[in-house]
Amino acid sequence: MSVKRVSPSTGDWGLTCFASMACEGTMYDWSGIYFKKAVHTSGKTATLAFVVYMVAMTIGRFTGDRLANRLGIKKMLQYSGALICGGLLTAALLPYAFSAGLGFIMAGFGVSCVVPLVFTMAGKSTSMSSGPAIAAVSTIGYIGFLLVPPMVGFIAQASSLRWSFAFIALFGALIAVFVSKTESPHRLKTQR
Repeated sequence: MSVKRVSPSTGDWGLTCFASMACEGTMYDWSGIYFKKAVHTSGKTATLAFVVYMVAMTIGRFTGDRLANRLGIKKMLQYSGALICGGLLTAALLPYAFSAGLGFIMAGFGVSCVVPLVFTMAGKSTSMSSGPAIAAVSTIGYIGFLLVPPMVGFIAQASSLRWSFAFIALFGALIAVFVSKTESPHRLKTQR
């Protein structure tokens, strides 16, 4: 008896993209404010925290294909979700310049490869052609990028900025959960 492998739906990849881009949008909009208001640092240190996050994300983007080929896409995305969750929780639970900066580095490495890998997988969808699949996933992702950062402000106003970042850390955990329910694409096929 043969088992037919079912391709994950575009919605699964869309939710993964939503969660990752929600974290990215939060870091773009709130990381400097977080360092000023929750960590109580100067404006220069807050700027440096954002730069550290962006450098980690850039390094992750440049090295991501190699790691995805070595680990497999599913594992890579699970590790990415864990890094996002762990990084944002570190920043929220230990609001000191060094520990929050380390958390930002972890979050930067975490978000770096999620969207490119999700777009790759959406392009391989068997339920629809690659163009519409990628467009659907990116639309869902950008909704997270636009809608979630304002929620951080509402949560911060109701409780604190630290609670907001702890809440956003859950999106990293959701990435790992969504990805664990998909089939296991073993290696990323890159064209050299």
